[in-house]
Amino acid sequence: MITIILNHQPYDGSDVTWNALRLASTLHKNGEDVNIFLMNDAVDIARDKTLKPDGYDYDLVSILKKLYNSGVALQACGTCNARCGIFKNEPYFDDKISSTMHVLSDWVVKSNQVLTF
Repeated sequence: MITIILNHQPYDGSDVTWNALRLASTLHKNGEDVNIFLMNDAVDIARDKTLKPDGYDYDLVSILKKLYNSGVALQACGTCNARCGIFKNEPYFDDKISSTMHVLSDWVVKSNQVLTF
């Protein structure tokens, strides 16, 4: 099992989030069990209200939803929902992904590798 923790605002002018999602997708396609945990400003990627900016090549929310629907485990910090991101207190695209540090700590302990972006 590999856990990927995202912290960056999805559309921050870099490709950090996009590259993390590309890695998660490749690992999943190669048969790895992948967990994605969103915290800090990365929680915006789990909100339908987050739209792809003009001129940006990829819809990161759509990519995340495809990963989630294909079986990648996804959790987003429940506390960060109210504290972080541009769209504070906006719901996540699925209520079931709102999570806690307890879940993240379990994932970290059980994972063979933990990567942060």
